[in-house]
Amino acid sequence: MAALLETLDAQLRPEHTALLVIDMQNDFCAEGGYLHKQRDYKVGFAAKVADNIDRLIAAVRPLGVSVVWIRSIYDFKYLTDAYRVKRREEGCCLENTWGADFFCLAPAQGDAVVDKHSFSGFYRTRLHEVLQEKDIKTLVVTGVATNVCVDSTLREGFFLGYNIVVAEDCVGSNSQAGHEGTLATVRNNIGTVSQSAEIVRVLGGRLVE
Repeated sequence: MAALLETLDAQLRPEHTALLVIDMQNDFCAEGGYLHKQRDYKVGFAAKVADNIDRLIAAVRPLGVSVVWIRSIYDFKYLTDAYRVKRREEGCCLENTWGADFFCLAPAQGDAVVDKHSFSGFYRTRLHEVLQEKDIKTLVVTGVATNVCVDSTLREGFFLGYNIVVAEDCVGSNSQAGHEGTLATVRNNIGTVSQSAEIVRVLGGRLVE
């Protein structure tokens, strides 16, 4: 049996760590995107989150940390009946539209991009296989929304046996209560919540300000 990775230093080794970028897309993050236009959600937090993720990626990629992008595609043909009832209206993260495009960030050549049709990046996707092929043991989780798709993905990742580290300054939500609730759940029951600078320090890199 493999030794338990009981400390953050043991968990955050570049060779077995992947950085997940979850749902950093225009319909979730941009002024004029679906959540802003159709639901009047406040999305002003997203630009700062994107900037923090960008700096985190720049710091850890040279160390050998894998970067995996998770993208929502929510055309009704992909959704369950229950999700269609809850959604009621179309128009969010449709295939080949501006709304589904990445917001302020973009994958580099060689990065894996995994499409999903539900909140969890693992549900009926190839994410677990992608991570297993890279012998990943720890997930550094970033993106939006903290209390919805980030929460769903990190929970399922934990159930599958991954160590979970949430980069606190690299996740966000229009709901501050939801955001704080997920971070509390992670701290109490799932993994570690840490600032990106500390994550980079433990991995052995330097975060450029």
